[in-house]
This record gives sequence, structure tokens and C-alpha cells, in this order.
Amino acid sequence: MSPQVGDLFDDGLSSADASAKALNRSVELAARRVQELSQALHHHAHAYYTLDAPEIPDAEYDRLFRELQALESAHPELLTPDSPTQRVGGQVLDAFAPVTHRVPMLSIRTETDTEASGAEAFDTRIRKELGLTDADPAVDYVAELKFDGLAMSLRYEGGVLSQAATRGDGETGEDVTANIRTIGQIPLRLPTDAPPVLEVRGEVYMRRGDFEALNERQRQRIAAGAKGEKTFVNPRNAAAGAVRQLDSGIAAERPLSFFAYGLGDITGPAEGGPQWRTHYDMLQQLKVWGFPVAQQTACVQGASGLVAFHKRIAAERDALPYDIDGVVYKVNDLAQQQRLGFVTREPRWAVAHKYPAQEEMTTVQAIDVQVGRTGKLTPVAKLAPVFVGGVTVTNATLHNELEARRKDVRVGDTVIVRRAGDVIPEVVSVVLDRRPPDAPQFTMMSHCPVCGSLAEREDGEADHRCTGGLFCSAQRKQAIWHFAHRRAMDVDGLGDKLVDQLVDTAQVQTLADLYHLKLDTLANMDRMAEKSAVNLLEALEKSKTTTLGRFIFSLGIRHVGEATAKELARHFGQLDAVMAASEDALLQVADVGPVVAHSIRTFFDQPHNREVVQALRDAGVSWPEGDALAPTEMPLAGITVVLTGTLQSMGRDEAKEKLEALGAKVAGSVSKKTHYVVAGAEAGSKLEKAQALGVPVLDDTGLAVLLTGEKP
Repeated sequence: MSPQVGDLFDDGLSSADASAKALNRSVELAARRVQELSQALHHHAHAYYTLDAPEIPDAEYDRLFRELQALESAHPELLTPDSPTQRVGGQVLDAFAPVTHRVPMLSIRTETDTEASGAEAFDTRIRKELGLTDADPAVDYVAELKFDGLAMSLRYEGGVLSQAATRGDGETGEDVTANIRTIGQIPLRLPTDAPPVLEVRGEVYMRRGDFEALNERQRQRIAAGAKGEKTFVNPRNAAAGAVRQLDSGIAAERPLSFFAYGLGDITGPAEGGPQWRTHYDMLQQLKVWGFPVAQQTACVQGASGLVAFHKRIAAERDALPYDIDGVVYKVNDLAQQQRLGFVTREPRWAVAHKYPAQEEMTTVQAIDVQVGRTGKLTPVAKLAPVFVGGVTVTNATLHNELEARRKDVRVGDTVIVRRAGDVIPEVVSVVLDRRPPDAPQFTMMSHCPVCGSLAEREDGEADHRCTGGLFCSAQRKQAIWHFAHRRAMDVDGLGDKLVDQLVDTAQVQTLADLYHLKLDTLANMDRMAEKSAVNLLEALEKSKTTTLGRFIFSLGIRHVGEATAKELARHFGQLDAVMAASEDALLQVADVGPVVAHSIRTFFDQPHNREVVQALRDAGVSWPEGDALAPTEMPLAGITVVLTGTLQSMGRDEAKEKLEALGAKVAGSVSKKTHYVVAGAEAGSKLEKAQALGVPVLDDTGLAVLLTGEKP
């Protein structure tokens, strides 16, 4: 072998062996560099996203990131699920796989008393459950923020993020791992001292600034003619939509954030996992492992500490860079948490304490009047769109003329709007120093804006009402929709859009016209195919066989709800007896007072209402009739029952009907007068109140006994 050739070999290795050795050496160097880059990028991402204290310029971070991408592209075998490059997304899924939570993601009870008394009531319950006296020290709590986001469970196995799942129904969620990897605040790999299995629970949310920037980008795309683009209503919806994107590349474009606040599944001390004495200690450890925990989280003592925290966060709420709708209190001592346990599916040791609805200022552009099912005229302020309590509000009720006059709301006014109970927007007050000089005072119109009939306000009432009755198309539509309600005649498929069409095209002018509809008429309606028309006709035919209580309720008599209708049927036994009853006779019915009795008598005194009843009978609507059954003859007469939770044996509506048929009264709330509470799965505050008052609680078996007419 010549010297020149021998120089190409190492200790007599062949050229193939030498090449293989060189390749192995190259892979080793690449693997070492990939590890160095991953560690560096994880460190700098934590400093940037979690600590808000970047240590290197963005350009340097980008350079390291691109180097790692190039190495992983050249050596695909070195790409791992926890690589920083996996945050960029790009995976498109057909659907989300279901994930069964090893530890259920339970909800916590909400305290709707927004005053200090709400916090005090929670502390009182905790002390009572723990058996503490006034001489015992204050309970130690952890107070946290209640984020307005999407609950998330992060599962780490061997220190690596293996799965991310939504709450779902608490038992089963959706696998959204690919999308969650795009969130910079979430560690993809944990330090070596983390337990082998760790599930971190927290909230995915979107900061207000990020939300506004996202919407601005969306507006620019829309202006540029992009198809299918839209702006988002609020940060929570934008965050939830990003998490549930099938294309993780799109999810990566949405600026999401994360806060940790608890644990799910975790290896115990026997398997080398950590053990903490308090909830607060656990949160501090999560911070050490790289998870963001809200800096406002604090340890407080007793009711006074809870009240002070609630007050402090309320003052800071608008300045926070993200939305919250309350705070959360948790017993800090984990041993005490275990002692307190759960009420069905809610921990006794935690509660969410809500804040009052948020308020914003906007202007009144017009005041319209809406007509309800019973003819009530309601003035509604049409507002310049304003974002309040998580939604964009454009309408706010003024309730009636007296309320509108009391608040003196006028067109052109600047007003403070609140979402009362986080549901119905209302005008709180007028900013008088911004009122235009020519703003006219609101006066209720003298005639119905829909049919032109006279609008009157009865003595002693605040509301004006249209006198047109079923002649008024607005009332007619509402009356038909009410008639078809599942608790009334239960006509499946007769929705509000179809009712609008039937009334507007004069196909239905009275309730009885529903039973004369033809297949071709229905099939030609918008969004109605022949199959839907056939189904509706079958539902109408089925509804002809009903009960007297349901029929009375379906007529929409003012002040006559479902329970009162059943009492009328039970008391009189026959419709003709109800229609002929005097006010004095009606007053003998349980739950019927002077106002209800007068309303019933007035309804049946109107000839056109009697004509509607007869027309329905002529159309084939019928029900069993008989002699009135005295309440004392019924096996459960005088018994009050409250239903709560999900029953296994039957639906709550069915249980209610069966109980009422035996003479029981089914109430909506628990009191000292309640005889039994029937509690199914996920029973909530009603069960807790029953236990506090010592009211007997029945399960499905106890309900079955009660339905035999016996008392358990």
C-alpha cells in the first residue's frame, strides 16, 4: 500500500468503515448541538413568556431557532416532541380524539352574592364543616383570579408534554396537544426533579392587547378581500377557537397565554413524586418547574382576608391585561381539603366569587318599542355597539314607560350600560352633562307599533299592553310559539323562523290553523324540505292527544304558568268547568290569587278566545277529562319535592309530571317547608342547602318508592 493511499485510512480501516465512523461522529456532534440549542431556547422562552424578562434580542433567538430547525431537517431522527420548533404548528387533524381524564376536571361552585357577604358565607360554611369554634384560629386560604378562558389539562410523562386536553364534560375532553404546543408559556419539557407523571390544570386565555392586535389583523385581511375571515367577539371566544383549530398552523398565529392553578393525576410520594402540605406550596413548585402562576395569587386568613382580596382585585380588575369575572377561594391546607371532600361533583373547599356585571358608556341612537306574547309593550334603547361583560351590546331594555321616565333616558343621551346578571343588558343611568340640548323626552305611544290597536296601561300596573290580542301579528307569533313549546303542546319542529313565515304569509292566523296545514304549503317554506314538512305534520298530529293541564298552559293566559295550569286541571277536571268558573271559584284553586283569577276570567270572557278553544277542539285536539279530584284524595297531597341533578331512572320533566300527578308540589328551590330533595348526578347548591337544613335527600331508589305513593 502506497503512503498516499494509507493516509486515507485509520489504523487499517476500510474506506467504508472510515466513512461510517465519520458519519457517526457527525451525528453525535449534531445531537449534542441540538440538545444545547433546545436547552438554550427553552430557557430563553421561559424568560420571555413567563418571567417577562428576555435575556437576548429577538434576532438572536431567531438565529438559534433557525439553526435548530436546520439540524432537525438534516437529522429527522433528532426531532423530539418537546423540541422548541414544535411550537410553530402546522399539523392538520381530521378531528380531535377523545381523552378520558384520569382525574375528573371538576367545576367549582359559584357564589353569586357579589358583596363581602359572599366571602363571609363561604368562610362560615368551611368553619362549620371543619367543626371549628369561635375560639379556633382563622382558616388559611389561597385566593386566586377567576380567568375568563378555557380550562386545560397538561399531562407530562417522563418530564415531556405528552398530551393536552380540554375539560369537555369533566370526564372526557378533546386532545388538543398539537395546538397547545404552540403556546410559548407552556413548558414542553420539565426539570429532572419533576415527578414521572404530572398533570397540570390551568386556563388558556388571550390577553386584551393580543386580542385587539388579532382583530386588527383580521380587519386588514377582510379589507384586503380575504374570504372566510371575521373579527372575534371577545378574548375568550378567540382563545377557544384557536385551541380547537384542526390546523395547528392557524393556532400558532393566535397569541394564546396560560396560567396554572392546580393538579390532576400525579405520581405519589411512594413513586418518587413530591408531597406538599399546602395548595400554595404546590403553586410555588409549579412556578419553579416553569409554569406561569398569576402574581396576584395570595395566602389570606379568614373571612376578612377573603373580603380584602376580593375588594383589592375589584379595584385592579380593569387594569389587568386579561379578562376575569371573579376570584376563587381555596382552603390552603391539603389535609383540610381532603377532610372537606366534595358535594357530588363540586369540592366543598373551593368557591368562585363573582363580581358585579361590568359597566360601560355608550350613546342611545333610538328608542324602539317591542311587543311581547301577552301584548306587553317594552321600550328598548338602540345603542352604539359597546363591549360589556364579554359581549358586544347593541340593545338594552328600558322595561316600561315609568322606568324610562324615572331614568329619563332620551335619544342622543350618553348612558352607562350594564349586563344585569351577565345576561340582560340594561341602562343603569344617564350621563346628564353629555345630553344634547334638544333631546326629546320619551313618551310611550298610544297605539301598538305592529297592528295599530290601542295601547293601554291598566290601573296599578307599570306596563302598557296592546289590546289587539291574536289580531296582532306580534302577539300571534309569540302565542303560536308558546303553544308549540315542549311543556305545552310539544310540537317538535315548529321553530320561531317557521312561525314567522307562516304568520307573515297568512297561512296561520289562529292556533287552530296549525292543524289544517298541508304538506305542499310547508315544503315550499324557506329552509323546509319535504322530510321536515312530513315530520312537522306528524308532530302536529301527535300533539292532538294531550292533557288538560298542558292545553290550559298552551293558551298563553296571562299569569298562568305550567304549575298553575296543572292545578286548574286537577281542581276542576274539565275545561268547560274552568271556562265557566267565577273569580271566587277560581280563588279556591291552590296557587291562584286575585290577580291570576281575574286574568283567567278576563281571558275566557273574550269571545275570540272561546272561538279559538272551540276551533282547536274541532280540529281534533283532545284530552282525558273527569270529575275533579280533591287534593286530600291524592297520595302525595301536601308534599313538596325539589328535583336537582341528573336522574338515572328518568328525566326530571317526567319525574315532575309523575309526582304532580300524585298530588305533590314540585318546587324550584329548597326551604324549611321542603319535604324531600331528589338528588341525581351533578347536584349542586340545592343539595348543599338541603343538607344544611336537614331536609331528607332521596336518590333514584327513594324516588321510585315515592312514586308508589308511599313516603320513604
